[in-house]
Amino acid sequence: MKTAIRKQMTIHPEVMDSLNNQISMEMHASASYLAMASWCDQRELLNSKEFFYKQAEEEREHAMKIFAFINDNGGASISPEIQNVNNDFESLRDIYETSLEQEISVTESIFKIFKQARKEDDFTTEIFLQWFITEQSEEEDKFRSILDIFDLMGDMPLKMIDERLPKD
Repeated sequence: MKTAIRKQMTIHPEVMDSLNNQISMEMHASASYLAMASWCDQRELLNSKEFFYKQAEEEREHAMKIFAFINDNGGASISPEIQNVNNDFESLRDIYETSLEQEISVTESIFKIFKQARKEDDFTTEIFLQWFITEQSEEEDKFRSILDIFDLMGDMPLKMIDERLPKD
């Protein structure tokens, strides 16, 4: 029986390291969104609970997309260890503000990897990351729009605010 020969790596090794760090960041975001969903569930904030469960799954999908990309291009994906997930929040607004900050950090990280890929002439990764750049723009806009709802609703009861928030 012949041993399959691994194809040559088509992504730059340092870019691969950054992509593995991005996997960790995406999985941490997923775990954070699970914690947020739990907080909302405990308070019967049903729209927000569903929203954050969906966000958790989306972040996991992003991590898996990067994971597969690395392996499909001859690299070695690394399964991340997730630590320091916050489970305590002051308010529903605090959760959405934290989420926006988290999405901005993810966007900045994607931009950094994109620039690194461009510097290293890693065209495959640069093209791959274009989808993530568009996705992050949409994610940030989604959270900004939700925070606008909080501003418009003012001091209304939390349950009433939650009922006006999107589930997805």
